[in-house]
Amino acid sequence: MSHHLLHVYTGDGKGKTTTAMGLALRMLGHNQPVFIAQFMKDGKSGELHALRSFEAAYLFDSAKLRGFFGRLTPEQQEQTRQEHLESVERMKVKIEEIKPALTVLDELNVALTMRLVTMEAAISLIDCALLYGDVAVTGRYAPQALLDKADYVSKIEAVKHPFNEGIQARKGIEF
Repeated sequence: MSHHLLHVYTGDGKGKTTTAMGLALRMLGHNQPVFIAQFMKDGKSGELHALRSFEAAYLFDSAKLRGFFGRLTPEQQEQTRQEHLESVERMKVKIEEIKPALTVLDELNVALTMRLVTMEAAISLIDCALLYGDVAVTGRYAPQALLDKADYVSKIEAVKHPFNEGIQARKGIEF
C-alpha cells in the first residue's frame, strides 16, 4: 500500500516555492501527473513557464489578487475571499479528475493567514489531494494545524538575503 504524505515548507527564508517546484520536477521526471496551484501570485514566474512544457503538469488558474489585500475595501476583501473559496472547490474537482501523484499548493499558508481561504477549506483540499498522491504546501506562517497534520515540515530560515542590502528581486533567481 502506498502512503501519501503532506509536506509543509515554511519560514522566512528563500526557497519554499523552489523546493516544492523541485519536488514537482522530480515527479514529472517519473512521468507522473502533477497539479500546481499558486495563491497570492500572478502566475508569471519562471518555474511555471518551464513546468508548462511537461505534458503531465497541470497548472491551475487560481483566483488572483488585484493589488495589496490590505488596501482593498471591506467589500473587495470579501469578494476576494469568495473568489478564493470558489477556486478551492474548482481545484478539488480538477484533482479528482487528473488524480495527481503530487499536488503543490504554493503560498497556501499565506492565503490562510490572510483569511482568503478558511482552514476548513484548506484541509478539505489537502485531504482530497492526499487520496491520489503527496501534497506540498508552501508559504510563511504555516498554521499549527497544518504543522501537526504534516508528515514533513521544513522551516527555511533567512540568515542573510541580498534584499536587505537593497538588491531587488532578480528574474530567474527570485521569480
